[in-house]
Amino acid sequence: QTGGGIRTVADVAARFEAGASAVVIGTLLVEQPDAARALVERWNERIVAGIDGSPVSLMALEWAARQAEYTDSSLEVVAAWEWPTSFGWSFIPDGYDPARDMAETLEPVLEKLRAAHPDVVVNSKVVEGHPAPVLIHESVGADLLVVGSRGHGEFVGMLIGSTSEHCVANAACPVVVIRSHS
Repeated sequence: QTGGGIRTVADVAARFEAGASAVVIGTLLVEQPDAARALVERWNERIVAGIDGSPVSLMALEWAARQAEYTDSSLEVVAAWEWPTSFGWSFIPDGYDPARDMAETLEPVLEKLRAAHPDVVVNSKVVEGHPAPVLIHESVGADLLVVGSRGHGEFVGMLIGSTSEHCVANAACPVVVIRSHS
């Protein structure tokens, strides 16, 4: 039997590979490696943060990372992209790859985030689609969804933007909307 400190599937594997006959997860003594892995995957809280590269989405990402630290949660950073439809292009330029471009844009942000929050397990994904339905899909199984809002609604005084409003109304988990101070 080994003590606590198990947060990830890798921790489970390391303990059993080191010769442990069982591991303690929370208050449970688990003797089977597969059962321990499954329990850790369900036990850990998961925070999803939607990011589009805007300053307010970066503020939301930082808030989500701090919340992940406070709650010992993992953080999944999700960036959505769509093929351009309104630029009047008659063809797509050679080498144009919006998924790759988004991933390359995201990488320095993730490096900085991981350096600032080394105890947080940070995963990321770049998904094709409009941000609102992508984030709703990613909210399934999450404990919290964090998004930024630029508040660019059509009506003066509108408090949140359409993507964040859609997430608040449709997500499968609680949603935190971070607004710009300006």
